Amino acid sequence: MDIVIRELAPGDRGAIEALLRDTAVFRPEEVAVAMELVDSALGKPGQEDYTFAVAELSGEVAGYACWGETPCTRGTFDLYWIATHPRYQGRGVGRSLMEAAEAHMKTRGGRLCVIETSSLPQYGPTRTFYLGLGYTREAVIRDFYTPGDDKVVYTKAL
Repeated sequence: MDIVIRELAPGDRGAIEALLRDTAVFRPEEVAVAMELVDSALGKPGQEDYTFAVAELSGEVAGYACWGETPCTRGTFDLYWIATHPRYQGRGVGRSLMEAAEAHMKTRGGRLCVIETSSLPQYGPTRTFYLGLGYTREAVIRDFYTPGDDKVVYTKAL
């Protein structure tokens, strides 16, 4: 099966929300924030704050990513969200999404991508994924999200 990477479309909203819930990693308030970004992008065609890529396998939404330029920087981008539906994990969906995101960042003058994630055990595969893509663990902010849940920051020169 070939992975198709395409732009966000209005019909993707429900599939993205279900995908985020089905991962069983994100808390309800995190899903709500992710959906606010989806709604913002869908509600303002042409906006440039958030860029999305959607991955499809066999016509189904298998994953998505969201990124944008970091305000007050020159060439720095943040990856805000990336998620792959559990039934498609391990098939290259996340890698394809990251390749698309990084390529887009470069076309916009991107020189650095920054990713923030949790230190909780359920995010272990995510952290391993970033390292496998050539990201470097740059910083850890202890107890950032809540006591015992550190923020782990990864970077990659583009």
